[in-house]
Amino acid sequence: MKTIQKTAIALAASGLFATAAFAQTAPAAPEAPEASPVTANVSLVSDYRYRGISQSNLRPAIQGGFDYAHESGFYIGNWNSSITWVNNLNPNVSSGVEMDFYAGVKKELIGEGFASDLGVLQYYYPTSGNFTSPSVNPNTTEIYAAQNYTFGPVTGFLKFSYAVTNTFGNQNSSGSYYPDLTANYDTGIWGLALNAHVGYQYIAGTPAGTSTSNSSLYSYTDWKLGVTKDFGGGLSLAAAYIGTDAKKVGSTYAYVSPSGKNLGGSTGVVTLTKTF
Repeated sequence: MKTIQKTAIALAASGLFATAAFAQTAPAAPEAPEASPVTANVSLVSDYRYRGISQSNLRPAIQGGFDYAHESGFYIGNWNSSITWVNNLNPNVSSGVEMDFYAGVKKELIGEGFASDLGVLQYYYPTSGNFTSPSVNPNTTEIYAAQNYTFGPVTGFLKFSYAVTNTFGNQNSSGSYYPDLTANYDTGIWGLALNAHVGYQYIAGTPAGTSTSNSSLYSYTDWKLGVTKDFGGGLSLAAAYIGTDAKKVGSTYAYVSPSGKNLGGSTGVVTLTKTF
């Protein structure tokens, strides 16, 4: 999910044409139209990885969303992706879509290039069928605070997300949190940027009827190293190597596909994105 801002630069042109009989000033060129406060994006990805864990059972996904950003710093948006993991959570439930709704305020309180961001994010999974227990409903609400930074060609952010509800179907897991750090380096060559990310997903609480904490089973660190090519016109292609240290639960993985594969295993991911 990204809020994308465009800056339009107005160019004024004037000329002076003089003769012995008269002097005439050329009219100013028309100003470029202001950027729209509404942007949109669509992506094709070889594997939808969120916080290092595959949401699409190691298969491709299609994604897209819309954002509105007001000059005051207020923003609101929606982002969506095809998924399959909810079907693994409960055999009586089916959901093929993740829908994210978010709103917040982003202001440059420290200085130019250092925008502070506060917001709330609702992960919503429209489902068919019935959950055997409300505690495993995957819908999740998080609040977050982020500090963006710019140091010449290096940009990125430090972010902290905190769940005020159960977290992605884990029982008694409100209070889970996710701090993460992202950095991008614009090489200045062929529109290439280098990307790096690290985060830690802590799952709070203890499931009912057990003394084993969620954290000992499901908490993990994730990381990413990649490169993005900007083709211009809002089109970009990204390639990244992503991994986690997600644990095993007994003889199986904590995050596992129906075929027994590790959904948090290291892999390469390719993403093609168009922004409008």
